[in-house]
Amino acid sequence: MPSRVVVVGVASLYMSVGVPGFPVEHEPDARPAWLHSGVTGSAAHIAKVLTTLGDEVRLCTLAGVDPAGLAIRADLRASGLSSDGVIDAGATSLGVVLVSPDGSRMGYPYLAAVNAVGYPTGVFRHLVGGASLAVLTNCRFASPLIQDARDLAVPVAVDVHLIADVNDAYNRPWLEAADIVFCSHERLPCPPEEWVARVFARYPGCQVVGIGRGADGAMLGLRDGTLVRAAAVAPRGVVSTAGSGDALFASFLHAWLATSNPVDALSSAVLHAGWKVGSTLPGDACLTGPELARLEAQCRVRTQVGRWQEGKAA
Repeated sequence: MPSRVVVVGVASLYMSVGVPGFPVEHEPDARPAWLHSGVTGSAAHIAKVLTTLGDEVRLCTLAGVDPAGLAIRADLRASGLSSDGVIDAGATSLGVVLVSPDGSRMGYPYLAAVNAVGYPTGVFRHLVGGASLAVLTNCRFASPLIQDARDLAVPVAVDVHLIADVNDAYNRPWLEAADIVFCSHERLPCPPEEWVARVFARYPGCQVVGIGRGADGAMLGLRDGTLVRAAAVAPRGVVSTAGSGDALFASFLHAWLATSNPVDALSSAVLHAGWKVGSTLPGDACLTGPELARLEAQCRVRTQVGRWQEGKAA
């Protein structure tokens, strides 16, 4: 049975550009290795992954009726996402991501237009009623909706991305409400195992902590002490790692809601994310549930199960 999920956050029209490497040297007239445009942004990417895998998804986002906004609306409809939660913001978020030959990326999200707009609480409460999960991304306009999700007793999941402090002031409202917390390893102040312990010690409502570790795969901790490691795989090679964290997060949520099996869910998520980084714009490349199952039969993800230590939280 499909899970019903509401996703709140940004949908952006993005340009993904292949560059020779970092730092990018100035040239008056440069020719990119490749260039790809499409609709992504954290919430749109997460919603597309969940929808393609077979979940029932409602996306709460902001977009204008300018050319970029119309393109986003058309793309979301083509992706099977209802327009019920797409609210006119008067303008549209845009972005550029530069990608080097090794797949590393530098993103330039331009969110000023939507950061100035609030999302209507009534629309969110209508769409989230009866949902299995609310994915509240950490964009500014999602923050006031956290209390609504808690009032309606809907479990909350968040990816706080490049976090460096367990007491981070901006992300604290999400961390205090979330049942599931994901992040990137890139700015963590400690080893990932210790980060898991710190989050559980600081936020007693959190039940699951996931960490994307790039070329080292991913790690997952459960409040009962379970720690799962999954090694990275890239069945098509690495073209762009842009959005890989969103792909890992969304794919895990799908499998976790369906099975409650942490090992299988993390393994499936790492494989799907690893497959998606073989595209120039990973947000536009998603596998269906049957396609991912066939890939899982062909490509094994190495996993280890151990324990995280509460003493590491000090």
